[in-house]
Amino acid sequence: MKKSILTILAFTVLSSITAQEKTELPGDTSLPSSKQELEKLAAQEKGSYKYSVEDYFKKPMQSSFQFSPNGMYFSYMEKEDDGKRHVYVKNTATDKVTRVIEEDKDLIRGYGWANNNRLIYVMDNGGNENYHLFAVDLDGKNQKELTPFDGVRVSVLNNLKDQKDFMIIQMNKDNPEVFEPYKININTGDYVKLFENKDLSNPISGYDFDKDGNLKAYTQQQNGTNYVLYYRLSEKEPFKKAMETTWKDLFGILEFNYATENPHDAYVLSNLENNTNEIILYDFAQGKTIKKLFADKTYDADGIETSRKRGYEVDCYYYTGEKSEVIPVSETYKKLDKRFKKEFKDKEVSITNVTDDEDKLLLYVGSDKLYGTYYFYDVKKDTFKEIFNLMPNLKEADMAEMRPIEFKSRDGLTLHGYLTIPKEAKDGKKVPLIVNPHGGPYGPRDTWGFNPETQLFASRGYATLQVNYRGSGGYGKEFSQAGNKQIGRKMLDDLEDGVAYVKSLNMIDDKKIAIYGGSYGGLATLGSLVKTPDLYTCGVDYVGVSNLFTFFKSFPPYWKPFLGQVYEQWYDENSKEDQEIMKKVSPALNVDKITKPLFVVQGANDPRVNINESDQVVQSLRKRGFDVPYMVKYNEGHGFGHEENRLELYKCMMGFFAKHLK
Repeated sequence: MKKSILTILAFTVLSSITAQEKTELPGDTSLPSSKQELEKLAAQEKGSYKYSVEDYFKKPMQSSFQFSPNGMYFSYMEKEDDGKRHVYVKNTATDKVTRVIEEDKDLIRGYGWANNNRLIYVMDNGGNENYHLFAVDLDGKNQKELTPFDGVRVSVLNNLKDQKDFMIIQMNKDNPEVFEPYKININTGDYVKLFENKDLSNPISGYDFDKDGNLKAYTQQQNGTNYVLYYRLSEKEPFKKAMETTWKDLFGILEFNYATENPHDAYVLSNLENNTNEIILYDFAQGKTIKKLFADKTYDADGIETSRKRGYEVDCYYYTGEKSEVIPVSETYKKLDKRFKKEFKDKEVSITNVTDDEDKLLLYVGSDKLYGTYYFYDVKKDTFKEIFNLMPNLKEADMAEMRPIEFKSRDGLTLHGYLTIPKEAKDGKKVPLIVNPHGGPYGPRDTWGFNPETQLFASRGYATLQVNYRGSGGYGKEFSQAGNKQIGRKMLDDLEDGVAYVKSLNMIDDKKIAIYGGSYGGLATLGSLVKTPDLYTCGVDYVGVSNLFTFFKSFPPYWKPFLGQVYEQWYDENSKEDQEIMKKVSPALNVDKITKPLFVVQGANDPRVNINESDQVVQSLRKRGFDVPYMVKYNEGHGFGHEENRLELYKCMMGFFAKHLK
């Protein structure tokens, strides 16, 4: 069964003042375009369309549905007219609804049930990715700030289902570079440090607690590039080295096996004996693999689900191929899977929430053309009830197909991706193309499903190409490592080869090709405009890196332990040879080669990509006489979370594309 959102929420903590209250705003405040200039840009899109930008990017009226563990209550977020989203709790017996959490100037970034009576939630400060962790009773009373520590990053490690008033978190409270685990009381905020992370040159990068809160293993970094997993047979015995790997390999505990009498069996995700990540059952007492459970030849395994109700029986394995795939294991889950496929046909169905008794399931049903609908499934009655269609105004029949594609790179690598095809192309008309590289670049990948960006583009007659270029996650370690030190080089070749593939389908107007991306995708956008200025008509850089030298200097302190890996994956700023490559692939140092129109977008409080990355590009291009529209939001970070900012962004983006592609 799918675990509660509570087990996967990651948190960081608030600074003392909001971005709007700062006396000095980040970056060069003379650079951002005026409101009037941006409105003029947005007005470039003319014509009448069935769906507006709001139809795709307004936040749903209700979202984030969850059962309380006992199923007696049902919670959700509901949006008010002012755009604020508050958390409500509904009694499933009486239908009484109570507002329990109010969103104010800072966004509620996530919430979940800590136990049957209390919820936790987090808010960040202007998008700076530093969060406070709060708790509140289901009636809205006894609100408590659990982590009132400025400049401290917090995440939840274990929600301790059997200890309802406690959870295990980790914080970099005593040193900003390293994290240590704490057991915290969600009623009082009292906490106890459970283990010390003292070796700053070889810090602990991960902790593995069992369901009872016992620390059974931890992973320590060595020289920034190696990882050593330490394990102990009991709390009375010392930790001993169990496995050593480099960052290129994977050997990580998914969860301990509680369905066996051996307390040292665990489900592990590993690629030590396989190109793709596989799920194995491993005996830490004997130091050997008991059994290989699941692997796919092309795609990495993602994880495993077990049933707490049925003695931790394995329910399924799952991975992401062209689409999301679930491999049923238990008889119970096989019946559920068969039932879901009968009810929802070719739609993707995921269990997003389940009660402790596993008698009530919350299902999310979606596809490339369906934004998503939530259903309540009563297991005993075998009945489905639609709870909420997130975007009922977007009709499936009007949406565009997202087609999985596969092609060869110029050096023979098999590449996968997705092509969203507007109706005009299917009618035989050649259409403009928007190339949309994902962020990362290492680890993330594009997936199949409803994408409001590509659907918006398709509604305006643009096709969208998304390439899982070398280095993307999910395709095995050989594919991942093929991306090492290829930023600005073969990674961009892969995008160009994707364009060539789409051209071969005879549906693209060769003279109208744009590129747009966020984060690393922004770097790829800028890099492509430098590397192949004749291929692209225009570009949009959204919170993108522009200068690898300044980017490395701006890393937050908790990234410092990972520099060794960064130097092997990206480039080594201390190597003269790599420095020469960094100069060539840093767009800010090569703006003289950019000849096509560019729109730049930045969150002022971005902790990952400092505003200086965007400022340098805008300054340099404007010195050359370029008209560069520049949108900066001073209450945002690495991506826009406020609805009004997102709407303005996409309206301006559509105006920019209309100006240059139509």
